[in-house]
Amino acid sequence: MLDTFAQDVIKGLTAENKFLSSKYFYDDNGSRIFQEIMNMPDYYLTDAEFEILSLQSGKIIDALKFSGPFNIVELGAGDGFKTFKLLEYLVTKEIDFYYVPIDISQEAIDVLNKNLKNRLPSLKIKPKVGDYFEILKDNRKSKYPSLLLFLGSNIGNYPDQKSNELLNLLNKNMKSGDKLLIGFDLKKNPITIHNAYFDKYGITKRFNLNLLLRMNKELGADFKIDDFDFYCHYNPLTGDVKSYIISLRKQIVNIEALKIKVDFEYNELIWTELSRKFAIKDINDMAIQSNFKLNHNFLDCKHYFTDSLWEK
Repeated sequence: MLDTFAQDVIKGLTAENKFLSSKYFYDDNGSRIFQEIMNMPDYYLTDAEFEILSLQSGKIIDALKFSGPFNIVELGAGDGFKTFKLLEYLVTKEIDFYYVPIDISQEAIDVLNKNLKNRLPSLKIKPKVGDYFEILKDNRKSKYPSLLLFLGSNIGNYPDQKSNELLNLLNKNMKSGDKLLIGFDLKKNPITIHNAYFDKYGITKRFNLNLLLRMNKELGADFKIDDFDFYCHYNPLTGDVKSYIISLRKQIVNIEALKIKVDFEYNELIWTELSRKFAIKDINDMAIQSNFKLNHNFLDCKHYFTDSLWEK
């Protein structure tokens, strides 16, 4: 039986308008490349959210109004760079909590776990590897209230209907009184956004083309990387950044494990990612639609980004 990745590749590459899900960017190599993206000068999202979590950790924790021990469950923890400031504040203040980072990359979790044990030896950490929707089911069984972290504007990778489904699923796996701190990239100067996603260093291009390398490695495909390029476009009216892989010639790619051959026309596109940008009103509407109460928006000094605190 084919795994989910294989099934989704068949579905995406045999569609009239080809597509691949951005969730498959994050194999171990993809996770390493994404760390490079976050370190780029033009990739403002990392610095903006880091500022929020560095300077407003106390306000965020006060806004939780939790009495006694609680869980911090981070969905897609990555290297934990931004979250560290929040965890450091809690440990320094000797607040009783458990940190449960979840990521689909074993390598990312191993690195995170090692770093945090070195830097915060007294931190109570229970790392998990896998699909966070499956792991989250255990959250409802915990005797402690939970703060779920869904940072980095990951919600922007989902179109309207899918984001509503995701938020409702999160709500379903939370207890009454649990909180969700969710990152949103805000609408701003289109040039600022364009430079963040279409970088001059070619790192985002490597990040996208790694999808082809992953199919070569895991599915026995024969993509020739030099025959493909990368492009992205930001629409300031809709707030959508869309990313694509481009076939530079007419070609046929054989995917051995799937027993299929995929035809590509000259300049044909594979849509790989949606990165939505939001207005404050959009955020409030999304909270209401998914049965949350919006408690507070924590903004960086430039108002580029917000970590929005919601309550079930």
